[in-house]
Amino acid sequence: MDAETRDGPPRAVLIAAIVVAAGTIIGILVFAALRQMPPEQRPVAIASVPAPRADTAACRALLNAVPQQLGDYRRAAAAAPAPAGAAAWQAMAGDEPVILRCGLDRPAEFVVGSPIQVVDAVQWFEVADQGRSTWFAVDRPVYVALTLPQGSGPTPIQAISEAIAKSLPATPIDPAPVR
Repeated sequence: MDAETRDGPPRAVLIAAIVVAAGTIIGILVFAALRQMPPEQRPVAIASVPAPRADTAACRALLNAVPQQLGDYRRAAAAAPAPAGAAAWQAMAGDEPVILRCGLDRPAEFVVGSPIQVVDAVQWFEVADQGRSTWFAVDRPVYVALTLPQGSGPTPIQAISEAIAKSLPATPIDPAPVR
């Protein structure tokens, strides 16, 4: 067969074109997949607050029972030096975290007659501050605080309530007297 009787491009050119096209498609798919991966989360800085009972067996049991995910929030590493009895979750890198602290003193605002909200058999007392709210579990052998960013929804407190109910026995509440 001579060049005048062949139909289409030479076989080698056709194979090269298919390989280049397939490589381009694979490259685009890999690039798109890498862009979809969440950015690497940095450790979350957790401010140290007085927590005299943070090293107790009760707090260790709770920290072992908390879930890796609270709705849209994923467990995040705590930046060193991390306070004992604390854990953090973040929705996306750089977002405000959900912070759990165990072994705290009774909140000063928790007095006789303070409003309490029950979530999954755990009694909570809320202290709101500048768009964030901190909820204290007040019916366990240790006080547990859960600080939530604005707009976090109910899922974090529900998931932590479940972990508290499973790992810490309920006790009678002990509010401070009204002064």
